[in-house]
Amino acid sequence: MQVVQQICTFFIGNQTFGVSVSQVQEVIRYQPITPVPLAPGVVEGMINLRGQIVIAIDLGRRLGLSRQPSDPMNVVVRTAAGAVSLLVDKIGDVVEVDESSFEPPPPTAPPETRQVLLGVYKLEGRLLHLLDTEKVCQVQLEAGMV
Repeated sequence: MQVVQQICTFFIGNQTFGVSVSQVQEVIRYQPITPVPLAPGVVEGMINLRGQIVIAIDLGRRLGLSRQPSDPMNVVVRTAAGAVSLLVDKIGDVVEVDESSFEPPPPTAPPETRQVLLGVYKLEGRLLHLLDTEKVCQVQLEAGMV
């Protein structure tokens, strides 16, 4: 039996990343960000999401990759500690992937990326890197910024 999963995709530079649709609270355009003094370097700041204060993590920095110099999009994900915004270059589509195309993280991925990947899906002409949202957002938890 074929097991299919829906993945919300987005881009950092020319690489495709994604998280399970079930973990996504919402996807929104750029929001003004308030800096947080003494926050870890990957924490861009906080955004006000209809009265809810949400930490914004620069996903490119978190993964050791370069983001494009434009206003980022926000992928707001649900974690055990609450909502967190992941700042990405561009939003993709929701894609359905077959579990048979899933593989472990590639050894060539940068260490910062490999440690937060669940694995990759082979899509036509590209790889979809599936993120572990709890691990990606762990820097926020370690800083005590919930």
